[in-house]
Amino acid sequence: MVQGSSENEGATGAVAGRAGTVRENGTFSPFRYPVFRAIWIANLFSNLGATLQSVGAAWLMTELTPSHQLVALVQSSATVPIMLFGVFAGAIADNYDRRLVMLAAQVGMLLVSGALAALTYAGWISPFLLLAFTLTVGIGTALNSPAWQASVRQQVHPEQLPQAIALNSISFNIARSVGPALGGVLISIWDVSFAFLINAISYIGLIGVLLWWRPPPRQVERRPILPAVGVGLRYCATTPQLRRILIRGLALGFSLAAYQALLPAVVSDHIRGDEFDFGLMLGLFGLGSIVIAPFIRMILRRIGFEGILTTGSAMFVFSLSLIAEVHEVLYALPAAFAAGIGWVLILTTINTAVQMRSPDEILGRCLSIYQAVTFGGMALGSWTWGALADWKDLPFALHAGSIFLVVSFGVLRFLAPMPRVGEGVLRHQ
Repeated sequence: MVQGSSENEGATGAVAGRAGTVRENGTFSPFRYPVFRAIWIANLFSNLGATLQSVGAAWLMTELTPSHQLVALVQSSATVPIMLFGVFAGAIADNYDRRLVMLAAQVGMLLVSGALAALTYAGWISPFLLLAFTLTVGIGTALNSPAWQASVRQQVHPEQLPQAIALNSISFNIARSVGPALGGVLISIWDVSFAFLINAISYIGLIGVLLWWRPPPRQVERRPILPAVGVGLRYCATTPQLRRILIRGLALGFSLAAYQALLPAVVSDHIRGDEFDFGLMLGLFGLGSIVIAPFIRMILRRIGFEGILTTGSAMFVFSLSLIAEVHEVLYALPAAFAAGIGWVLILTTINTAVQMRSPDEILGRCLSIYQAVTFGGMALGSWTWGALADWKDLPFALHAGSIFLVVSFGVLRFLAPMPRVGEGVLRHQ
C-alpha cells in the first residue's frame, strides 16, 4: 500500500498516547497504540451500524418505488454531501481540534439516524423523505471523514501510518462483510426500522472513545474558511502528483459507482432475489476487501501504482459484465467477491498516495478534496448509470459502465499517469 520505505519516511506528525517508539512495521503494528486500538474497535461497530443503515435504505427504496434511478440515488445521496461540503469540512478539520469535529459529527448522525428509525417504524417514510435522511447522514459523514483520516497521524508513530490506513480500511470492510448479511436477516425477521435503530446505537461507543481521548493540542494557524479552502485547492491544483491522482480518482469513482448504485436493483429485479440475497452479495463484497487488504503493500511493491489500479479495474470490469448476464444469485456471487477486491485495491491505494504527498498543516483539506473528487464522481456516476438503466435496462447500464471504465482508464494512464515510487513524497512535513 506504500511505495517502499521512502513513503514511510515521508509521514510525520504528533502521536497521542504513544507507548514508546515502535520499530516493527508489520500489518498489525498500529494496534500497539492504545488510542488507535480503542478508536479502531469503536469505529468497527460504527461502520457495522452504517452498513446496516445503507443496506436497509437501499432495500427499502426498492419497496417504495419501481424506479431504478431513485434506487441508485440512495447511493448518490450518501456521497453528494462529500462532494459539496467535503472541502469545507477539510478546512474545518485543519482549523479546529479534529477530535471535537469528529465528536460533533457523530452526535449529529446519532440524532438523525434515531429520527429515521422512528419515522420508518411509524410508516411515515416516502422515497424523497428517505433520500433526505440519507443525504443528512451523508453531511455528517462529510464533516467527520477528513478530521478522522487526518487524526491518524496523532494516533500512531509516522512509520506505522501506512499500516494504520490499511487497518482502518480493513475495519470498514469487516463491517461490509458482516453487516449486509446481518442486515438481510434483521430486515427479513423484523423490518428496516430495526436496522436503522442499531445504526443510531452504534455511534455511542465511538462518542465515548472520543470523549476519553485527549491528544496533545496541535499548533493551528486559523484562517477564515474560504481562504483556507483556497489554500488547499491551490496546493492540489499546482502539485503535479496530487493533480494526477485526483483526476484518476474522479474517473474511477464515476465507473465504480455502476456496481454499487445498481446492485439493489440487480438483486431485486434482474436476479429476482430477496433481502438475504442482497445481504449475501454485499457480504461477499466485504469479504473480498478483507482478504486482499493485508497484501496491498506487497502487491504495490511488485507491480506499482499503475499495476495495482489496472488489477482493481479489471476486477470491476469482470464483476459488471458478469452480473449483467446472470439471472441467479449463485452465479453472481463471484462478481461480488471480485468487486470487493477491486474496490479496496483502488481506493486504499489512492488514499495512501494522497496522504503521503500532503503537508500536515493542510492534510485535512487535501484529503477532503480527494474525497470530494472521488465521491463526487461516484455520485454523478450513480445518477448516470441509474438513468441509463431506466432508459434502456440494467444489463445495458452495467455493460456501459464496463466500457467507460476500460476506455477512461486507457486514456488517463497516458494523460494522467500515477506517480512513480517516491515521486512527490514529503519527507519533512
